[in-house]
Amino acid sequence: MQHIIEHAHALVEATSGELDDRIKEARAALKERLDSSKSGIGKMEEQLLGKVKAADEFVHIQPYYAIGGTFIAGLLMGWFMSRK
Repeated sequence: MQHIIEHAHALVEATSGELDDRIKEARAALKERLDSSKSGIGKMEEQLLGKVKAADEFVHIQPYYAIGGTFIAGLLMGWFMSRK
């Protein structure tokens, strides 16, 4: 996602010298959407890091629950995948 935003930002910068009104309007709209998507990605990244830290704490506090849950999930996935 970050790669797409960088390419779109490069497109905005490449068209900065154009004088056509339609290009100016499209450039302004794209720049506005880029700014909003950057802030949205930042919020999602913060939420993800918070959840990863919480999962890490849980695994450190109760490792046997994490091992058991992973084992059961693996069994279920194997059972579903072996069914035809």
